[in-house]
Amino acid sequence: MRPAGATGHGPVLDALGLVGRERRRPPIGLAVVSGVVVAALSLPLVFVVVQAAQTGWSELEAVLFRRLTATLLLNTVRLTVTVTIAAALVGTATAWLVERTDLPARRVLGVLLVLPVAVPDFVVGFGWVQLAPAVSGFGGAVLVMTFAVYPFVHLPVAASLRRADPAEEEVARSLGLGPVRTFVRVTLGQLRVAIVGGSLVVALVVLAEYGAFELLGYQTFTTTIFTEYDNFRTATAGALAVVLVALSLAVLAAEGATRTEGQVARTGSGAARSPVRHRLGRATPAALAACLTVVALSLGVPLGEIVSLAVRAGRASLPGAASVASALGHTVAFSAPAGVLATVAALPVAILSVRHPGPLARLLERSSYLILGLPGIVVALGLVYMAEHVAAGALYQSPVLLVVAYGLLFFPLALVAVRAALAQAPVRLEEVARSLGRSRLRVLATITVPLVAPGLAVAFALVLLEAMTELTATLVLIPPSTQTLSTQFWALQTNGFEGQAAVYAAVIVALAAVPAAVLGRFFDRLPGQAGRS
Repeated sequence: MRPAGATGHGPVLDALGLVGRERRRPPIGLAVVSGVVVAALSLPLVFVVVQAAQTGWSELEAVLFRRLTATLLLNTVRLTVTVTIAAALVGTATAWLVERTDLPARRVLGVLLVLPVAVPDFVVGFGWVQLAPAVSGFGGAVLVMTFAVYPFVHLPVAASLRRADPAEEEVARSLGLGPVRTFVRVTLGQLRVAIVGGSLVVALVVLAEYGAFELLGYQTFTTTIFTEYDNFRTATAGALAVVLVALSLAVLAAEGATRTEGQVARTGSGAARSPVRHRLGRATPAALAACLTVVALSLGVPLGEIVSLAVRAGRASLPGAASVASALGHTVAFSAPAGVLATVAALPVAILSVRHPGPLARLLERSSYLILGLPGIVVALGLVYMAEHVAAGALYQSPVLLVVAYGLLFFPLALVAVRAALAQAPVRLEEVARSLGRSRLRVLATITVPLVAPGLAVAFALVLLEAMTELTATLVLIPPSTQTLSTQFWALQTNGFEGQAAVYAAVIVALAAVPAAVLGRFFDRLPGQAGRS
């Protein structure tokens, strides 16, 4: 989720203060490094602004106030709002059933309900379109995206439920509140931070999605921007990108207005008590059927159709093992460095946000999320623009530029994981180390990094997962004569070779399942608190 350069220079790292009286005032070096990271994340936004300025107001006005733009605005906003609400409902309900009830086979269901995060949205759309071509337009987009992105809400809500203090619910029940009113007034209050945070990610992901909507025939700002750039109408695409940036800002503002300070409360110290599981009784069959339906719609349909297509294609029509292995190798070779890049860059921003909360930390942290709402093609073209003006085009279609694009695109996801891990790490250990005369660099290397190592691993896994399935930026920046699993899949399905495309889709899902499993284990152990923001 952010570029490199966050660490590596002694004087800068030595300024990463963590302790004592300095906590309220962040060290200059830490603020500078974090600012550089966020500035790098802003490069695509600079490209959008520069392009809009070069276009001129008259041409921008012609694009922004035409009927098509109004249609795109309506399509994008209503889809984003609908999917965000639906994903929040599905994610919260499934998490509560798994974590707080006596649902049969809840451990198995808990794993299955998380696995859709490993299936790319465009693969989900591909599976649905192949199975039922009538699934298209607004209804199809809502169906596909809801069951593709609900895990972004399910995961943090499940973590919060697992560690929330049951005493608050017990007090509410003792005061005469029934189970429904207790859930609405107490449980949902404890989950508010997790629900809002997950919904923010869902909304930004929907705004930036291209592949699934292109397959489903639903026109949004992102699909139109891609088409305009593909047809070399850069002025029109740039104007539409300005509107998309404004929508992303609106989403961030809405999330900020609903954000609350603090964390999931505990009424006492010591070991956490496990909450009492609610007996479903006669509702057990309905609850189990609901969870199985979610699994079927999110996993069963796309994976079942992928397998069916590959089998129907026959062995003679399947791609060669060498071609698949080459695409697999390139996918990992581009994605793994991006995971390292984003994780390293996330660390200073997370330290500033958690250890030195304040207006500067809040501004930098929230600014970093904006890139999540930009289409991959805008980020890619922004980097191409910068490469042309800074490196005279030397980096265009180079592995370096593609890795940087992945790092920028998915920086926010890495920041979430590192920040969550840092919020759990006891600051007193860092304070003691500093009081014994250790430098800030040694404290960072010997205390902080080991404490947040699980979060760093999950940040890497998150970025790796998303980078391996990224499509639009890859189509623009991939080096010549090189293919990844995503680009091979897209080329084959575009040209009507669905059986061969299904093989690449299956490999994508199998490969992405590994970091998805790491992600699930992390949230399974994560305390149900978000830390202060």
